[in-house]
Amino acid sequence: MADSSFDIVSKIDQMELDNAFNQCERELATRFDFKNTGTKIEKSGSRVIIESDTEERAKAALDVFKEKLVKRSVSLKHLDSSEPKLSGKTYLITCEFKEGISTENAKKIAKYLKESGPKSLKTQIQGDELRVSSKSRDDLQAAIALIKKETWEFVVQFTNYR
Repeated sequence: MADSSFDIVSKIDQMELDNAFNQCERELATRFDFKNTGTKIEKSGSRVIIESDTEERAKAALDVFKEKLVKRSVSLKHLDSSEPKLSGKTYLITCEFKEGISTENAKKIAKYLKESGPKSLKTQIQGDELRVSSKSRDDLQAAIALIKKETWEFVVQFTNYR
């Protein structure tokens, strides 16, 4: 009998991220408390830059962006935002998005499963994913439950369950 397996990944739904960005951009353009403050949000690649004339407005714009991400079901664990930096006359906040599971984090999950999971589990790091396999599907279900129960500093999702 062949082994069953699933992958543990940490990915961002790009469509939801774009939707959250567009909603934030629209709200910053129309809200009265952001009028004439020079507050704007720009997206370039996997980075978002928030720019404003004051530090408080820049932080408020970041809060609006975070609120839109949460409404679109994009975890804030993906977001890595900097403190407002003065650049000329404006304050800038740079937001980077983290995707994938690093090798260290994959090793943490593998060690956790080896210590507290069923003994038949085998783990294998594949780039920015972790594959968990076993002959028993019940053991895989138990592994998923264990991983969901634990809190991680990154988002975990489960794909390719077969």
